[in-house]
Amino acid sequence: MSRILLADDSPQALRLGEQILSAQGFEVVSITDGAVALRRLTDVQPDLLITDVFLPSKNAFELARFMKTEHGFRDIPIIFAASPADTFDEQDARNAGADAIVRKPFEASNLLDIVQTLIEKRAQARRQAPGVAGNTLDRATIRAAVTLALDSAMPTLIEELTERVILSLTHS
Repeated sequence: MSRILLADDSPQALRLGEQILSAQGFEVVSITDGAVALRRLTDVQPDLLITDVFLPSKNAFELARFMKTEHGFRDIPIIFAASPADTFDEQDARNAGADAIVRKPFEASNLLDIVQTLIEKRAQARRQAPGVAGNTLDRATIRAAVTLALDSAMPTLIEELTERVILSLTHS
């Protein structure tokens, strides 16, 4: 099941988005503030972000710029959601990192088509990317795992090497 972080300060947009997405089996985590959305990225680990263009605290542009520069979040697709009255440059939105732009109120089939396309595109890119386990581990994570493995094996290695050196010295 794919997890979607839905960030919008409009209760109606949140309810409609939750209904549309949940009905199709998506797990939806709803947020009403941009700064909170930024903090929740790590624990939610969404497969996709849908964000209102003009959120309180941090807007969609700030969220997208942050996500596209951070290794753990850079491949998460971002959909900017805008009300008909919102005026912004769509090219600026794409330059900031928006993968798609939808207008509110959400039209179910349009939203679901875009969401499904972006989630499938991300999954395909992860399958094709070189790396470990679908490219979900980065160099720092692998290094930490190797360090832990060596730390736990070190006493045994030291004991074994000590025995071999003693054997070698006694046979000389």
